[in-house]
Amino acid sequence: MYRLSRRALGGRSDGSRWGTFSLEVMATVLASSIMMGPVPAGAAQAQGTWKAGLATVVTTPEYSMWMAGYAARNKPSEGKVQDLHAKALALEDAQGTRFVIVTVDLIGFSRDWRDAVVKEVGSRYGLRPEALLLNASHTHSGPEIRAWRATQLWDLPPEQIELCKKYADTLQGKIVELVGRALQDLSPAQLSYVHGRAGAAMNRRSPSAQGYTIFSNADGPVDHDVPVLVVNTLEGKKMRALLFGYACHNTTLDFYQFCGDYAGYAQEYVEETHPGTVALFMIGCGGDQNPTPRRTLEWAKQHGRAVANGVEQGLATKPRLVRGPLKLALGEATLELSAPPSVEELKKEATSTNKYQSKHAEELLRNLETGQTRSTYPYLVQVARFGDDLTMVGLAGEVVVDYSLRLKKELAAPTSSGPGPAIWVAGYCNEVFGYVPSQRVLQEGGYEARESVLYYDVTKTPFAPSVEKLIVDKVHELVQKTRTATGQ
Repeated sequence: MYRLSRRALGGRSDGSRWGTFSLEVMATVLASSIMMGPVPAGAAQAQGTWKAGLATVVTTPEYSMWMAGYAARNKPSEGKVQDLHAKALALEDAQGTRFVIVTVDLIGFSRDWRDAVVKEVGSRYGLRPEALLLNASHTHSGPEIRAWRATQLWDLPPEQIELCKKYADTLQGKIVELVGRALQDLSPAQLSYVHGRAGAAMNRRSPSAQGYTIFSNADGPVDHDVPVLVVNTLEGKKMRALLFGYACHNTTLDFYQFCGDYAGYAQEYVEETHPGTVALFMIGCGGDQNPTPRRTLEWAKQHGRAVANGVEQGLATKPRLVRGPLKLALGEATLELSAPPSVEELKKEATSTNKYQSKHAEELLRNLETGQTRSTYPYLVQVARFGDDLTMVGLAGEVVVDYSLRLKKELAAPTSSGPGPAIWVAGYCNEVFGYVPSQRVLQEGGYEARESVLYYDVTKTPFAPSVEKLIVDKVHELVQKTRTATGQ
């Protein structure tokens, strides 16, 4: 409520009397102030701009199956401590442009799997490929759905491979239906953006005599921002959804029970704090960031609480109204791969006692013999521009933190109509095929730069030093495309 001084009300400042200011005028001023108080600046222009729709579905497997994430696992799942979910937020601007964000408690999905979902939602709902963003929370306490990994790397029993395929097919159907339900739920809405901070993540690349190893590094780069998209009803009286993110591996836990890890608990806590609100988590560029400390359920809950508190921090600040129009772009950056080792080197690696290294070398040898080695990789980049207020960038793979730190600086330049947009950079979008190092990380070496190809085995060889430039150039190209579309 606004506080009016006695001088403003026509009285004397010494408090001796109120003067001749009428009660009727005072009541009118107070009533006007109360009505105007909670309306954000520019809210009038946003009336009727957006529609939003929501849908959720439980995706916890109904049977014991192999879990994704850790090579050391040697048996199927043993129940759950928390349900897994898929959630969809559908948005539509005043021109009828639709955009659906789907978040899934899953380690990741292949390009083929995503393409099948895109094809089906396009056929059923007329949704274009650039209008669907899929984001995997990267929990390592979820089911494995990538059949290539189950067969080529894990050597799972045939029945477990079939369960992976069965779950993948079932989940695909659930996601398609989820998108449809979110679109059916579209109703007038207000959008705003805020952000807080959380300290759960720590850089995990630590220099040592043996090179860069996975070990907590308090001096390494981090991105502690917790971006939040707030979805309210048109009148602003009810909060319908909170989409939030954080740049950190979702790997507190390594047991045999299904769980959303810290991201699952963060969503749970946000929904407890705001009954009736759907909380969706979209992971950021956390490829080289770990929740610290790790390995216990209590730490997963505490890290989830830290991120949820980051959401509350943001909600305690002045919101930035998000207006349209909505402009979308999707493209591929053709990333260059390094040349494979020599035949002599590969033959030596094929005798390694590390089964993943020996398998990798054997497959590369076969590819060299048949002329099937890959020299490039088609990398997906997605951009959603919400007028001049917010730009979302979705990057495929396990992207290291350098990308979000760089892009947030480069893309936040002021526009012709005012200050630059808020920049939201998410990783693990649309395909999780392996790690995406920056030029710095690639030069330093270590797991994210080179060693991880043994376990993902999609690119077969590490990226070339041009990787960062090619990705960032594609992001700028797509952002410029959306700016041109808005007439800037």
